[in-house]
Amino acid sequence: MTLTFHWFLPTYGDSRYIAGGAHGPQAGVATGNRPATLGYLGQVARAAEEIGFVGALTPTGAWCEDAWLTTAPLVEMSERLKFLVAFRPGLLSPTLAAQMAATYQWHSGGRLLLNVVTGGESHEQRAYGDFLDKAARYTRTDEFLHVVRSLWRGEKVDFHGTHVQVEDARLGRVPDPVPPVYFGGSSPAAGRVAARHADVYLTWGEPPAAVADKIAWIRGLAAERGRRIGYGIRLHVITRDTAGEAWAQAGRLLSGISDEAIEQVQAGLRRSESEGQRRMLELHGGSAKGLRELEVAPNLWAGVGLVRGGAGTALVGSHEEVADRIAEYAALGLDEFVLSGYPHLEEAYWFGEGVLPILRDRGLWTHPAGDPSAAAPAAVPFAAS
Repeated sequence: MTLTFHWFLPTYGDSRYIAGGAHGPQAGVATGNRPATLGYLGQVARAAEEIGFVGALTPTGAWCEDAWLTTAPLVEMSERLKFLVAFRPGLLSPTLAAQMAATYQWHSGGRLLLNVVTGGESHEQRAYGDFLDKAARYTRTDEFLHVVRSLWRGEKVDFHGTHVQVEDARLGRVPDPVPPVYFGGSSPAAGRVAARHADVYLTWGEPPAAVADKIAWIRGLAAERGRRIGYGIRLHVITRDTAGEAWAQAGRLLSGISDEAIEQVQAGLRRSESEGQRRMLELHGGSAKGLRELEVAPNLWAGVGLVRGGAGTALVGSHEEVADRIAEYAALGLDEFVLSGYPHLEEAYWFGEGVLPILRDRGLWTHPAGDPSAAAPAAVPFAAS
């Protein structure tokens, strides 16, 4: 088994804390915010591909920069990294989305992956002009993906659904290769859409037993439709040479979160209609506890979710411990890991130089560009031979 690892592009900005500017400038302490400029995101992208990540998830929402427009120039600033572009079906037509994907593949040489996000926050959807309720949004996503996949097969499409209607739709160019569709969701409606259309089903970082149940659920739904799909997990990581150092870093991140910030974020997240978000909230209960009290499974820490929506858990531990947890998740049937850390540039190297070599030695990972250890070692001027 060879696992696939993806990193994350912080298109809302980056920081040494989960919430940017947590303490403000402090003499003698490395702080400060990093705006989501192309220069900085390019650094993250180049580091990710050098380390051995296959792709980089780029989020969608009013709180970040647009994923399509941000990643397009990054194609020219990198060599082989793929971009897992998140987008919402209700905000553009399926024919346009299918055409955009084909154009992206043409210009990038096949470096597009698609993360389809139905949307679990009605108040945010309404800000974009979308007034469908959650159930209707999943019905629309199902219809949308049916049209997109038909167009990608080179078919002429006439479709009149409840929410999606197209006539005489076709593409001048089909994408080559067809970008894989990543899809997540914990509700029954999400499961049905994933089973019909997803190439990779993504779950947020829940304890292994809960993840095993999810995989079994989706695998059964997909089998009913004669399909087999891949499975991935979305996690943050805090990995260091020793467990003590890793937990100290988690504690530093926790120290940067005020009770007021937690309450403000949790009040917003409690409005969410997302079943996955509800499951994330259950892991930490919505309030700051002691550092290790937020460890909801071995090395799985729920502190990130106190001030961050969506994926709210991190693997925390020594490189060996984090590798063990990844191997444990892989044994459940997970093929792909979508990871991130604060700040994203430095944490990519901590994981890439600490954990990936262990997984390589266990036969669980190979660098997508070949064995980087075969390259000549860095030369240190004037060092004794």
